[in-house]
Amino acid sequence: MPYIFNTPQDQAEMLEAIGAESIDQLFNCIPEDMQLGRPLEIPAALGELELTQQLSSMASMNMSTTNGTCFLGAGSYDHFVPAAVDTIASRGEFYTSYTPYQPEVSQGNLQAMFEYQSLICQLTGMDVSNASLYDGGTAAAEGVLMAMSVTKRNAKVVALDSVHPDYRQILSTYFDSIGTELVTVGSTNGLADLQSIVDELDEETAAILIQHPNFFGSLEDVQSIADAAHQVGALVVCCFDPISLGLLKRPGDLGVDIAVAEGHTLGTPMLYGGPYLGIMTCREEFVRRLPGRIAGQTVDRSGRRCWVLTLQTREQHIRREKATSNICTNQGLFALRAAIYLSLMGPAGMKQVATLCQQKAAYAAAQMDTLDRFELAIEKPFFKEFVVRDKQNDVPSLLKYCRDKNVLAGVPLGQWYSEWDDCFLISVTEKRTKEEIDQLVSLLGSHGGGQS
Repeated sequence: MPYIFNTPQDQAEMLEAIGAESIDQLFNCIPEDMQLGRPLEIPAALGELELTQQLSSMASMNMSTTNGTCFLGAGSYDHFVPAAVDTIASRGEFYTSYTPYQPEVSQGNLQAMFEYQSLICQLTGMDVSNASLYDGGTAAAEGVLMAMSVTKRNAKVVALDSVHPDYRQILSTYFDSIGTELVTVGSTNGLADLQSIVDELDEETAAILIQHPNFFGSLEDVQSIADAAHQVGALVVCCFDPISLGLLKRPGDLGVDIAVAEGHTLGTPMLYGGPYLGIMTCREEFVRRLPGRIAGQTVDRSGRRCWVLTLQTREQHIRREKATSNICTNQGLFALRAAIYLSLMGPAGMKQVATLCQQKAAYAAAQMDTLDRFELAIEKPFFKEFVVRDKQNDVPSLLKYCRDKNVLAGVPLGQWYSEWDDCFLISVTEKRTKEEIDQLVSLLGSHGGGQS
């Protein structure tokens, strides 16, 4: 718990700064008959020891990944964060640094940006990465806006309904003020239907937004969708799971033009859903339309390696019609954490993490399939998360029952998809043990007698 100074000297300096002689003078504007005129009827102040004990007791009433087992997903995942990530990222020169305009940027910050960009390009197979955005949802929206700028088409964008609902809502909010039509293509059993996509693509379509693995954990046919989009001159914006690239083909190898992601899985905890890290990459021919900063490597006049801001979005000051989004203060600290994580893991480590996620998720799905009350709602390959249908259609009660046993069993899908009201999404990361998975299955099976 931080200690915040508020000494009499501090109070006197603040009063002097605002031109007041006393704290009471601040309330002179309130009529006297409306002032309380007595101390508040609240308990006496606690000492630091007692206050710490009380707050710790209150905090323990909350459930978190430290005192419970987490199978939540849908964009926020309980992955393991190596201790080295916290140790390095907490150094003062990183933890308190800011990412300002070029004349002020230190070589250390620029190198950190450059290393992050290089690692992200290697991870995704894309040509160029910026120095990060705010989160996955904003990155998805910025990717679509970038595609509109490249194609010079503003009438229409197609999105699959298997893209994260929150991402689509962000995009819809952006479009509300510019008049672009957002066409949503439904999925069949959790996967996009290629013919339905083709039917919506035309010469006015700027881009198609897809997610792979999608919101349900299923694997889309990205290459076929990309081919169909390119035939009408539209670009493909693909949201991906960074961990999945330890096993799956990279976006750059699937015909994707702009690849975006939520990057918190690379070394940042769940953090109540944010702040997070927006990853954004593209093909080299689109680099001039890429929002945010791009750090480059060069040599100085003495031949020493150094770094510069190769591109930044200053055009909004002088050529607004050609400007990209002005991303000034990016999530630099979280990008640094991602760079540290990727450096520690390497290709072999990323493959191992992805394999553990997949194997454990497959085990969990197989165990769930043994319970009479439940069935797998999508009988297709998946990565890390899968949809379970409750035949008794009592998902809220079921999840509450597990939560009362300190197990966060999954995310109810009915809040976004009425047709999935009897389903919930289970996510399994490398942190989950066989015992924890068996406990989940046992709890679900014991609620209302679901075990076979």
